[in-house]
Amino acid sequence: MLADIRANVAFTKNMIGKDALDPRVMAAMAGVPRDDFVPHGLKDAAFADGPLPIGHGQTISQPYIVALMSDLLGTEPDDVVLEVGTGSGYQTAVLSLLCATVYSMDLIAALTEDAAERLAELGFTNVNILAGNGYEGWPEHAPYDGIIVTAAATHIPGALVDQLKPGGRLVIPVGEPHMRQELLLLSKDMQGHTNVRDILGVAFVPMIDRHETR
Repeated sequence: MLADIRANVAFTKNMIGKDALDPRVMAAMAGVPRDDFVPHGLKDAAFADGPLPIGHGQTISQPYIVALMSDLLGTEPDDVVLEVGTGSGYQTAVLSLLCATVYSMDLIAALTEDAAERLAELGFTNVNILAGNGYEGWPEHAPYDGIIVTAAATHIPGALVDQLKPGGRLVIPVGEPHMRQELLLLSKDMQGHTNVRDILGVAFVPMIDRHETR
């Protein structure tokens, strides 16, 4: 899996602006057992470099994309990070090895419940999980040093920008379902001004904007 990530980095280096990911990110990818985050019948495919279904119409992202987004976030060990789109908890676990605290949320309560149990069983203790609307973020614990979104939003939610600390980064795929989506990196400077950089084309499940959970 790590070799596949390195190969994809080499292939996309002109787009992502680097020819190697942060060694801390690669160590975190090596330290999280991806097969514990996929359905039992798909464990043989867990370390292939592609997304896999996890139920409820959702997927666990391609390892390269997980690694790239984690790298773009630029976390430090003392950071507090918000993840929107818990899914099976795989990205959550990777982030937990890169920062002090992860707050993770997903609209689908069944996924958050399963992910919370899974992460606790595996010993990832610096995570907090909520079922809620990602477009609104999790304001109670803001501001965040970094925010990562693992589903495609139709736009960059203003609430997430507001909850990002000055000097922080927001990594988010934006685009309509079944159409071209772009992975964006939004940086907020110390004066609160933002800059958005287009990284590369991606394909994510849509980020749903509604208040009720299921």
